[in-house]
Amino acid sequence: MTHRNFSTDTLKWFDQHGRKHLPWQQNRTAYRVWVSEIMLQQTQVTTVIPYYERFMSSFPSVFDLARASQDDVLNHWAGLGYYARGRNLHKCAQAVVDLHQGNFPETVDGLVALSGIGRSTAGAIISLSSGKRATILDGNVKRVLARYHGVEGWTGKASVAETLWQYAEKHTPEQRCDDFNQAMMDLGATLCTRSKPDCQHCPLKPNCYAYAKGKQAELPNKKPKKTTPVKTIQWLVLRNSQDQIYLEQRPQQGIWGGLWSFPEIATDDDGQVISEAHHGKVKTYSQTEPFRHTFSHYHLDIQPTLIELSKPHRQVRSDDQGRWFGLTELNTIGMPAPVEKLIKHLSI
Repeated sequence: MTHRNFSTDTLKWFDQHGRKHLPWQQNRTAYRVWVSEIMLQQTQVTTVIPYYERFMSSFPSVFDLARASQDDVLNHWAGLGYYARGRNLHKCAQAVVDLHQGNFPETVDGLVALSGIGRSTAGAIISLSSGKRATILDGNVKRVLARYHGVEGWTGKASVAETLWQYAEKHTPEQRCDDFNQAMMDLGATLCTRSKPDCQHCPLKPNCYAYAKGKQAELPNKKPKKTTPVKTIQWLVLRNSQDQIYLEQRPQQGIWGGLWSFPEIATDDDGQVISEAHHGKVKTYSQTEPFRHTFSHYHLDIQPTLIELSKPHRQVRSDDQGRWFGLTELNTIGMPAPVEKLIKHLSI
């Protein structure tokens, strides 16, 4: 089996069928490519496009992003999920401005030293913004290479990933590296998909191991299954007589870091007692239907408890990370998707 035409065949396919009109492919700069690559991690292109366009409208340069408040950045990120990406994006922009005068490093090692940028993302920034040769290995590319070369094992395993890096390095051409890397991502996203891959239109079909052996459904091997744990919490949806709602800013580290959410207590805690102790006199108290929010590694079952206060405390505790928000202010802060969903559902 010969693989010498791998890049040539891939580029020929790209010239005819590749994606060339995505927003971040226009007026390419390291900044624009970087933002798109971070947004595209574990998120579909169709989902990213409106977020990307709104983000670029508000933060057209790395200087604008570095100057912005974290609340403003996370407000633009809300709904994309994996919020550490948004926090790292903001932190990285500040580092690029403070340490590199607003210019992104031009080497993989220099980029990887920044917050939230891994080896593949660094390769994409360099190749897609400048055309210089750099290798990538995102999820789509892993799937293409694992099937083409018949690489067994879960691609998240270090030894398997290293094998795929070696193949990626081998196939990446010196010329038109930007088009080749985009083509590899496009192949994985449009033809070599997880389920029902369109092998008949794939330029790599003649030498593909998975196609020859009928193993497209098996490769790449799935992650070893674990039972998904379930956590349960209770949210206190507090409202005062001024139609303000009370939210707390979550710790910077951890789930929804830096976002504003409802006070969280255990499901068997007495929400009325806790509210009167910390927030004010309770006027009405009721619970709505619980709902589930699923993360990549666990399910979160949420019990909303609706509480109207007749007389809020004048001051919150000194160790409290919360504050009261008017309804119009909610559009200016970053909130987790289920918080926004619940607010809309309750017509707050």
